[in-house]
Amino acid sequence: MNTTLKDPNKIKQVKTAIIALSIAIPLIVGILSGISIPGVDLTFLPSIYAGINGLTAVLLILALVAIKKKNQPLHRKLIRFSLLLSLLFLAMYVAYHMTAESTKYGGEFGWIYYPLLISHIFLSTAVVPLVLFTYLFAWQGNFERHKKWTRFTWPIWFYVAITGVIVYFMISPYY
Repeated sequence: MNTTLKDPNKIKQVKTAIIALSIAIPLIVGILSGISIPGVDLTFLPSIYAGINGLTAVLLILALVAIKKKNQPLHRKLIRFSLLLSLLFLAMYVAYHMTAESTKYGGEFGWIYYPLLISHIFLSTAVVPLVLFTYLFAWQGNFERHKKWTRFTWPIWFYVAITGVIVYFMISPYY
């Protein structure tokens, strides 16, 4: 248990920060994606951040297996690495979209692609506070609450990671 998060004032500050980040991240991504920096070629990034999504999905499965086997230290490391990868993904995603025009899907499976893309985008926004609050509960040592939140946070985070890869493979021929 982390003794630094026993203080109710600190807990309130962390919760406020999580809410602020949950609002700020989608706004900042939207704003920065609307900015165009010509002459910078970051067209190599989508395949990298799709790979990061795939690796995140694998790590989430491994983290689940680790905790089912009661290996908390490994579980903690895998989740922290998954969080780091998610931040790296976010930075690359924004950088790419600041330097490249939007790619239009041109395939015959738009009826699959667009619902998948829309659900991916919506849930990638929703997963931010879910993951951060779930992590906070574990950090506080409130494992009962952590488990309750994990039951719906993990599948959403996993879905976002997997659909990120699927969306990439569906749109990559049109880059």
